[in-house]
Amino acid sequence: MMTNGGFEPVFCTVVPPHVLDKLARHDDPALSGPAQRTLVRDSELRARRRVTSEFRLWAGPTAKAPAEQPLRTIYDAGHGTDLPGTKVRSEGQDPGRDATVNRAYSGLGATFDLYLKAYRRHSIDDDGLPLDATVHYDEGYNNAFWNGEQMVFGDGDGEIFTDFTNSIDVIGHELTHGVTQYTANLTYYGQPGALNESVSDVFGSLIKQYSLGQTAAEADWLIGADILAPGVTGSALRSMKAPGTAYDDDVLGKDPQPATMDDYVRTGRDNGGVHINSGIPNHAFYLVATALGGHAWEKAGQLWYDVLTGGELTSGAFFTDFAGLTAKAARERFGDGSDELQAVRKAWEQVGVRIL
Repeated sequence: MMTNGGFEPVFCTVVPPHVLDKLARHDDPALSGPAQRTLVRDSELRARRRVTSEFRLWAGPTAKAPAEQPLRTIYDAGHGTDLPGTKVRSEGQDPGRDATVNRAYSGLGATFDLYLKAYRRHSIDDDGLPLDATVHYDEGYNNAFWNGEQMVFGDGDGEIFTDFTNSIDVIGHELTHGVTQYTANLTYYGQPGALNESVSDVFGSLIKQYSLGQTAAEADWLIGADILAPGVTGSALRSMKAPGTAYDDDVLGKDPQPATMDDYVRTGRDNGGVHINSGIPNHAFYLVATALGGHAWEKAGQLWYDVLTGGELTSGAFFTDFAGLTAKAARERFGDGSDELQAVRKAWEQVGVRIL
């Protein structure tokens, strides 16, 4: 695995494998069939991503976004799997009749806006990377993903999941995997992988909050609140405010995320539980943001961004490493006796992560 500053894109999906595994074992083929096909497709895409990365088969973008605006292109896979698909909307074109295309276009723009206006970051790579997305991918595909080059959205099976463009935080989450790819390049396994997932949840939530003009107190702190079908007993895929409470459903089971290190899950599945243990740093961020109040992207988000892009966060960082760097960032930005530093220290203490 490369150290930070390298380029090793990974295949990252928003719906964790443990959720799809649960669905794939259901007796009802209307539920198990799409989940099984999604797992197979994800496995194929993950293997392809490894080959592309190892042999450097991606040549990179041939164009760059202008300084103050994104360069978006939306494609339609037509329920096939060839990427990118047919071009259906380019930067600057008016909305069309397909609401999915329009939501994808808007979500890419909202992500670009948060990074540019809050952190002066020029697209995902800070060098004007074009933002490409494909919608209507495959039949009943129960996921959305960043493959190291572009965003891809499934329409869901209609039984458990709906159109994955419905949640702007899902779009922001996946694109933030690209930001991490171009910065700290966190290893996608164990605690570094959970940090990778957590960073995507943090900025996915901030992108939603920024687009809605919400304060930390007004935000719902949910990830994927709008992609669960009406019959599912749950509010979202994950809750940063209360990890472990996002859903408790007869089909999906119960949200397994811990909020503190007391309940840290040791597993070899899901790359060492990257989608599960991310609840711990997620909750730490929520505690910092709500303690400081106001708009969460201004102080708490700035500290997390400082750590992600500052060059000291290594690809193999553990929770204690990340926590220590957030404290260092708070000290450098706000001072030794600042409320911001105290909020950071208290939050990590509450979730059981020591600042060394």
